[in-house]
Amino acid sequence: MSASRITPRHMAMLSIAAACITLSLKFLAYELTGSVSLYSDALESFVNLAAAIAGLIALSIAAKPADRDHPWGHEKAEYFSSGFEGALIIIAALSIVYESIHKLLDPMPIERIGWGIVISMLATAVNAATALLLLRYAKRHDSIALEADAHHLLSDVWTSLGVAIALGLLLWLPPTWYFLDPLIAMLVAVNILRIGAQLLRRSADGLMDSALPDAELAEIAAALQASLPASAQTSALRTRKSGNQRFVDFKLSVPGTLSVADSHSLCDQLEAAIHARLPRCQISIHVEPAEPAAD
Repeated sequence: MSASRITPRHMAMLSIAAACITLSLKFLAYELTGSVSLYSDALESFVNLAAAIAGLIALSIAAKPADRDHPWGHEKAEYFSSGFEGALIIIAALSIVYESIHKLLDPMPIERIGWGIVISMLATAVNAATALLLLRYAKRHDSIALEADAHHLLSDVWTSLGVAIALGLLLWLPPTWYFLDPLIAMLVAVNILRIGAQLLRRSADGLMDSALPDAELAEIAAALQASLPASAQTSALRTRKSGNQRFVDFKLSVPGTLSVADSHSLCDQLEAAIHARLPRCQISIHVEPAEPAAD
């Protein structure tokens, strides 16, 4: 399949396949060792799988064209996926904390640590490769659902590396140091709580129609400044984003003597200037006559 024919749905299906593989490997590592830090790593992979499935559903909905009931399209479905993933991450973190406290109060020996590390690193390699592919595609196609999935997988990679290093140290320490295992798991929980909160915030920003980022607002301002004649001015700029689609609207004041045709031509120039800097923009311009200067 050529790169141009790869769709967000294909990438979401890749994410699901990778999540199934890593989930199986990490739970195998946990079963072999009994390590609660490997349990936390495996639980995060379960969240990855659930989030990937939710992402596939959201992307399928977002890909639908605008219709009578949804004239602005369905792109906001991606924000629900991101929010769902954030909520799952927080639930997983709380579960890890609960299990860690249980292990601290009732410590259990860790067995076959070496095998656990090897299997966990195999899963980590799968996660890393998948995350980089997803992130590259998400940046190119401006998909918040795939970008959220990619960043979560990258975080999972760093978490797994930290867990593996810590367990590697336990190979050289006496059993009295095994209390470090649940403490490591708690650190994992704190890290994924942070990620979950970020995803929830980003989802809320999209659903609440937050303005475009400052960098993109600066691009719009630069485009208008470069194309706007001295006799015209803009005001009441409003922006928002839905999935990978940007929405921009503003008022354009022109001399009252300017013809409708010339006003329309100016609007076309301004739209082209913005499109050249920011792709996937729907632009609405309200033209009004400028107030005459006071005598």
